[in-house]
Amino acid sequence: MIIRKEEVWLLLQPCPVLRMCSCICLDPFAFWLCSPLLELQLKPRHQPYKLCRQWQDLLYRFTEASEDDISQDEPYIQYRRNVFYPKSKELQIEDETVLRLLYEEARSNVLSGRYPCDPEHWAGLGALSLALEEGAGLDSQQATTKIREKKLSSFVPAHVAMGSGGFFSTLRGKSSRQAELEQKLSQEYRKISTSTGTSAEPQQLLHQYLSMCHILPYYGCAFFCGEIDKPVQGILQRGKRKAVSVGICLDGVYVMDVKEKHVLLGLCFSELSWDHSYPEEEGDSHILWLEFDGEEDGTPVNKLLKIYSKQAELMSGFIEFCVELKSASEGGAAAETGSEAGVSQERAGPEASTRNGRGGRRGMLQRQSSVVCSRIHSLNTISYVDNGEHIQCWGKKNPKERFLAFVFVFQVKKSNA
Repeated sequence: MIIRKEEVWLLLQPCPVLRMCSCICLDPFAFWLCSPLLELQLKPRHQPYKLCRQWQDLLYRFTEASEDDISQDEPYIQYRRNVFYPKSKELQIEDETVLRLLYEEARSNVLSGRYPCDPEHWAGLGALSLALEEGAGLDSQQATTKIREKKLSSFVPAHVAMGSGGFFSTLRGKSSRQAELEQKLSQEYRKISTSTGTSAEPQQLLHQYLSMCHILPYYGCAFFCGEIDKPVQGILQRGKRKAVSVGICLDGVYVMDVKEKHVLLGLCFSELSWDHSYPEEEGDSHILWLEFDGEEDGTPVNKLLKIYSKQAELMSGFIEFCVELKSASEGGAAAETGSEAGVSQERAGPEASTRNGRGGRRGMLQRQSSVVCSRIHSLNTISYVDNGEHIQCWGKKNPKERFLAFVFVFQVKKSNA
């Protein structure tokens, strides 16, 4: 990491960007310490220089990286979106410089596939990027020309631009797929020109881009690395895992397939219980457990998803902190509305107070066909039913895994007691 002499004083100071008021951060940005192996949002008390000195220890503790990769890894400081900044406040920002920073970060996450998008979303976002760079006054031919000059990968996610043919599809020149994507972007661009006019202000387009990103439930999440079990499809495929990205924010937890660029499981805090377990023996993994309601052959069951990750402890603590912040903010809003809160709680019933925590009651998870919605059928989960007298558990042949599932259920029952 390259640090100029005049910047050393900054790295030795506590981070000033996370001023707290009523448990909610006021600043849209925070300092992050990042590398290809680990990303950490810094707390007010953190001194970046000291954390840089401890970086290798953090990598050994929270990543599966090899010794060679750890020894060569260099962290850098980024000024990025604050995970705890409410999305609703973003649209109240008028400063174009601040909006630009939020836009550039969101655009990078869309193009890299970190934010999975449906076609109507990435096409609309790509057209807005074109309007922000070139203005909203281009005709169809000019828009298509600009798209070709800057390349599709500047406007749509990389995996979409490459297509199913991978590298070799780019060798065919202007393929039918590329022409189709160019046409789709051009059509979306014309819609923007029609709705905003040819002289749209940058702030208007930036707000429009961020508003469209807010539709994505994992916008603004902190992301963690992990693996889950693949569904068993035969004797030779037992024990295999797939890489996942786990996004956590004030709204919930989202497990995404790193390769396929879609959501596997999305849960609001009212829909889940969680915990983490440490390795009991050498070779075991740290595990984040997510419990949610589902069905097994038409029978309502509780489902457990195991996420293997050295960052399980980080994820569990982060979920707990987000739940506390969300509860505090909702409590403050309820105090302001006075009697309205009492009426809403009465309608919600006695179960409302037991939600949003370990072992809390959860709502049934809804499933749809969009890339942003859950694909429970593709998950290898443990299912169980607790009738109050005994626990029926199925979904895992391994006795040790079944035992761990029972331990988790016992911990949930104990926390409810």
